[in-house]
Parts: sequence; structure tokens; C-alpha cells
Amino acid sequence: MKRVRVLLILAILALSIGILVNATTVNKDYQSPIMKVVNLASPAVVKIDVVRTQTLSYYDPFSEDFFKKFFGFPFGFPQTPQRQFKRKIRALGSGFIFDEKGYIITNAHVVEGSDKGGIKVTLLDGDEYTASLVGIDTRKDIAIIKINSHGKHLPTIELGDSSKLKIGEWAIAIGNPLGFQHTVTVGVISALDRKIPKPNSNGEYYYHMIQTDAAINPGNSGGPLLNIYGQVIGVNTAIVMNSEGLGFAIPINTVKDLMNSLINKGKVVKAYLGVSVQDVTPDIKEGLGLKTNKGAIVVNIVPGSPAAKAGIKYEDVIIAVDGQSIDSADELVDTIQYKPVGSTVRLTVERNGEDITLYATLIEKPKKITLARKGEEKFGIVVATLTNELRAKYDIPRGINGVVVLSVKEGSLAQNLEIRVGDVIMKIGRTTIKTIDDWHKATANLKNGSKVVLYLYSGGERYLVTFTYHE
Repeated sequence: MKRVRVLLILAILALSIGILVNATTVNKDYQSPIMKVVNLASPAVVKIDVVRTQTLSYYDPFSEDFFKKFFGFPFGFPQTPQRQFKRKIRALGSGFIFDEKGYIITNAHVVEGSDKGGIKVTLLDGDEYTASLVGIDTRKDIAIIKINSHGKHLPTIELGDSSKLKIGEWAIAIGNPLGFQHTVTVGVISALDRKIPKPNSNGEYYYHMIQTDAAINPGNSGGPLLNIYGQVIGVNTAIVMNSEGLGFAIPINTVKDLMNSLINKGKVVKAYLGVSVQDVTPDIKEGLGLKTNKGAIVVNIVPGSPAAKAGIKYEDVIIAVDGQSIDSADELVDTIQYKPVGSTVRLTVERNGEDITLYATLIEKPKKITLARKGEEKFGIVVATLTNELRAKYDIPRGINGVVVLSVKEGSLAQNLEIRVGDVIMKIGRTTIKTIDDWHKATANLKNGSKVVLYLYSGGERYLVTFTYHE
């Protein structure tokens, strides 16, 4: 009986092994599309090692400066300046070859400030090159470097079209995270058009970023984010520390718009619309009866500029450029200046409660811009023509005419003068102000160093404010 049982067990094992053997032969020539992408793209992905010199300062512990700084009083030691020393800083990043001439795309923060001859590039096959910096734009965090292949054929990657991306499609990242060369991570496009704060910045943002859950770590910066066809759809740029599944890439279409300028001029030639704008605040929205609480409100227009020629007016709110929504003044500036010079943009504008479309042909940003002077730039305020609605809102009686203050910038001259939202500016000097046009004409005549007198109505009282105007 035991012998029969043993034979039965052996037969079952043999059958199982046979099934497993057969299973391994099913689809034996199969290759996943991801593996094909990796094989296609990896040769053109490079490791970038950078050396930069950093100058550091320290206090001599026996100097008067040291005791003043840390103890608050001198000990009679001779005055000794801070001492300085230099040290070499090494950084690591990624990049990819997009042109057989040896042009490589990477992040600006990877190569910025590198020493002469301090950019080393290593290919998948182990070949090493010294690269030169061709062009850089720190705001968009894009740089182009170049290697000389000395006649050797260089592998390249095809650039795709990031405007066609869909949430949920495959995303493949290749780079050198933490120094582990040619690491592949896979995920999906998690979100599009993300706005994220720049690391160590003062309120600056990256706009219109691609979000992916393909793992991105330090060292991936500058490497490609690829679609399932092996095309570059983004440049891996940012991670959110202490998080998982949150990586961000610059859309490749943004990079393509900058490439020619970076290669030919070493920098991005910025486009120019010719307006000054400000964020739409709740007070501005309510005071002007706007539909939107986003966008960029126009507070100044440069005469003869593309904006003036397009028919933009004061208090227009620009809410979209070429169909791309605009949430803030900074986003409008960022979007416009990276459009190609000479291109015509479609502006969606809210004016008097209606959305209208205007077209502006952008020019190169002038080296010197002479703005028509305006109150917002000088005093830190946004004003509007006094309407019946604004009278009711701020309890302004009949007989009081002028422009009403809709917002006061923190830390501005207007705030220091205790000008408040709802105040009415009736005169500048001897010039009577009744409309927004009166305001702009009057402020345009101010000269640097001149004494300015504002005649205001505030809280049921009329009073004068005087100050010296400085540009």
C-alpha cells in the first residue's frame, strides 16, 4: 500500500513538473513592450558627473567679528574679515542625447555653476566624454550640453509630443538615481498640468508639469520620461521628499520650444506681451463683479506693445493663453515669455462679465521697457472707477467721486501710508480723478523725487496724504 502511495505521489510530481515545463514554453519569444523601450532608449541615456567650486566663509574664532556676531560686544581684538576657503562639490545627474552631433538635454540645476571642464558624460557602453555647456535657462530648469564624439556614431532618442498625453498611460523613467547607472522604473502618467513649488525657492513654481508614479530619486534629474513607443515625453526634474509615487517631469514640448534658442544663443530669448498684471484677489473679484477668482488682471499696458495692438484694456482679466488656463499673474508671465518670439497667441479675456478672444503677436522682450506709470507699480494698490455697486459695497455717498482702492500690497508704500481697501482717491495734486483713465494719466506725469499729494475719502472723512515719489 505504501508502495502504491509513493508511486502515486511520484506520478503527480512528474505531471506537475511536466506542466511547469510546458508552461515555460508558452509564449517563449514574448518581449514586453517596456523591455523594447528600454533596449531602444538606454544607449542614448547618459550619466552626468559635475564638479563645481564652492566658496565658503567662516569666522576666525579669535577675531573681533566673531565676538560681535556671537556675543554682541568687542573684546578689543584687531578687526579681522571673515576667512574664505574653496572646496570642490561633486554632483550627479542624468541626460539624454537627442541629436547625433552630440547635443544632450538635462536639467539646469544639474550643470549650473560647473567648473570649466567639470562636466563628464558616461554612455551605457562605458565611453566617457567631457561636455561643454551650450545653453541654460534656470527658470524652466533646462540646459543643453554637448559632447564631441570624434566621428563615432552616437545613439539618440526620438522626442515625442507631450500635448497628446493621457492620464493612465505608461510612463518609463531611465536615469542614474543615487548613482545606480541606467536604472529603469515604470509607472503611469498620474496627472497633467501640475503646479509645484520649486525647491529652495522664494514663492516660485514649476507650471504645467507631468506627474508620474514611476520612481524618481536624486540622480534621475535630467533623464528622460518615455512613453510606450520609446519617445521622450518629459524631462525628469523634481521629487517630493518624504513621499512615494510622486515624481514630476517638464513636458518635452516645453523643451522643444526652447531648444533652438538655447543652442543658437546660449539662453532663451523671452517673448513679450507688454502688460503688467496682478493676481485676482477676493476684493478685486467682488469689487469689479468678476465671474472668475483666478487669472491675471491687467493694471498697466505699455503703449505700442503687442497687448496694446491686440486691444487689451485696463481691468481685463486674462484667463487663458492658447486654451491653457491661467490661474495667476506669475503663471501668465511664465507662459508668455516662453512662447516663440513672433508667434501669435490666443488670449481669453474676461471683460465686463463676458469672455472675449483677442490675438497678440509677441515680440522679443526689450532690454529696456518704458512703462506708462501706474499706481500699482508706485504705490502698491489696484484701483477701479467708482461704480454704483462699489458705492454700495463700501458705503460711499453721492458727491464723492474718484477711483476706489480694491487691493493694497503687503509692505507697500500705500500700506505704510495707511491707505485701505474701499478708500477713494479723489485728486492727485490739483488734478481731479474721476475714472481709471484719469488715474493713469495723472500718475504718468509723476517725476522721480517729486512731492505727491493725494486727496482721499476714507471712513466718512476727507484727508490729504503726502509723500516723496521715488521710481
